[in-house]
Amino acid sequence: MAKQAGLTGWISPLLLTAWVGALWMTAITASVLFQTIPDRQLAGLVAGKLFTIVSYIGLVSGVWLLVQRLANDGFSAFKQGLFWVVFLMWVLVLIGEFGIQPLLAQLKASALPNDVMQSVFASRFKTWHGIASIAYLVECLLGVWLVIKSS
Repeated sequence: MAKQAGLTGWISPLLLTAWVGALWMTAITASVLFQTIPDRQLAGLVAGKLFTIVSYIGLVSGVWLLVQRLANDGFSAFKQGLFWVVFLMWVLVLIGEFGIQPLLAQLKASALPNDVMQSVFASRFKTWHGIASIAYLVECLLGVWLVIKSS
């Protein structure tokens, strides 16, 4: 990100670090949860809460980073790759948190009292969970690229 003067100069790198760090730490933590907790439903519940927290970190950070870029560079921000990478990451957060996650929750609720993986919804759940996982991985990789390019 471009150098910024004054009080807000440190906020953008801090938010970028928090966002990308939270993405990777949550991916690692979710893996550990599923390896450690025998109850997959409980592990999924805890992991889901962590992913939600990371989504809100991403939503806030993304808005700040986009607004700061526009405030600093005006319309020329739209010509910058860094702007579009942040925008794409932010869109992936929106899709994941407000599109895919509610769908997964609905599939789980529809399967009750059974585990969704033991229900007729297992195939749809696996498909959408796979899509969510790929989108999350793309967000993580874009975040690494952003950290490297912005330093």
